[in-house]
Order: sequence, then structure tokens, then C-alpha cells
Amino acid sequence: MNNTTYSVKKSEIERKWYIIDAENKPLGRVASEAAKLLRGKHKPTFTPNMDVGDYVIIINCSKAILTGKKLDQKEYTHFTGYIGNMKRTSARTMMETKPEKAMMIAVKGMLPHNSLGRQMLTKLRVYADAEHENAAQKPEVWKF
Repeated sequence: MNNTTYSVKKSEIERKWYIIDAENKPLGRVASEAAKLLRGKHKPTFTPNMDVGDYVIIINCSKAILTGKKLDQKEYTHFTGYIGNMKRTSARTMMETKPEKAMMIAVKGMLPHNSLGRQMLTKLRVYADAEHENAAQKPEVWKF
């Protein structure tokens, strides 16, 4: 009986491309599914200390929905670095002007907050509408 834990090697990692359609789906549900794929948690070869995840393309971000009163009550904040310069943007404004950024922020928050998470985030492509530039990669549709 072998009691050793299998750890995947860098040369054994196989990456696929997946496409997620966010149309009429809650923004958080789409983001959590994307984070799962980026991390590689859907694979039997998942290794927590390595980037074994796949590439993810999210389309139709502008048609993603926010449930409840989030559209009016949720705020996105960022600090410019200057005293008193905390910038606030409502979720409604963000979804109208930059829906891709709202999706990126949601996915980023669900990934590890370290260099590994930043590496995983580079494999994410986000588009506001149905057109994307990654047709050459032959992405598979991910249903959830």
C-alpha cells in the first residue's frame, strides 16, 4: 500500500480553454465558477500550491444580473494614494460603464490573495458583449 500523496509536475499540466456566457446569470455565480476553473479545482490533479487551472473567457458581462438591492446599494471603492481620495462607484454605474471591470473584481476576490492568485488572474479574459478574440484557441462552452 502506497501512502504518498500525488503531486502534479509542471510538465504534466494540461490547460484547456473554457467559455462562460454570463447572460441572465448572477454576477457572483459566474465569478465563482470562473475562479474554480482558473484554480483548477475541477481537475483530479488539483494541487493547492501550483497553478494547474485552465484559461477562462467570460462573455456578455454587460448582461449579467445583480440580485436583490445590490445594483443600488453595492459600492466599489479604490484609494488613489492621496489624503481624502477614496473614490466610490455604485454598482449601477459600474455595470453601465465598465461591466468587465466589475466581473474582474469579483473573480479576483475569489482567488488566493498572493502571487499564485495574480498568476491565475492572467488566464482570465473578460468581454462586455458576445464577441471575443480567442476563437483560435477553440474554447469549450462551460455549463453550470
